[in-house]
Amino acid sequence: MQNPFESGHIKNYILLYASIVIIMILFFIATSLFNDIKEVEPKIFNTKVKEKKELPTTTSQEDKPHFKLLDKVY
Repeated sequence: MQNPFESGHIKNYILLYASIVIIMILFFIATSLFNDIKEVEPKIFNTKVKEKKELPTTTSQEDKPHFKLLDKVY
């Protein structure tokens, strides 16, 4: 492999690097121009603590589950 500094190819490498940087800058400018920034309303959270409601503890026939578990574990 030849040394790019001695053969004069370093100019091509610098031009390639510069062109990539220029393309990146142009994409950045294009996205910043066409990007419409909308003002976002801040969210306000409810900080009040809700009171816990106690459920009535009744043991009636209706509270039993509708299915029965197996007696044996397989």
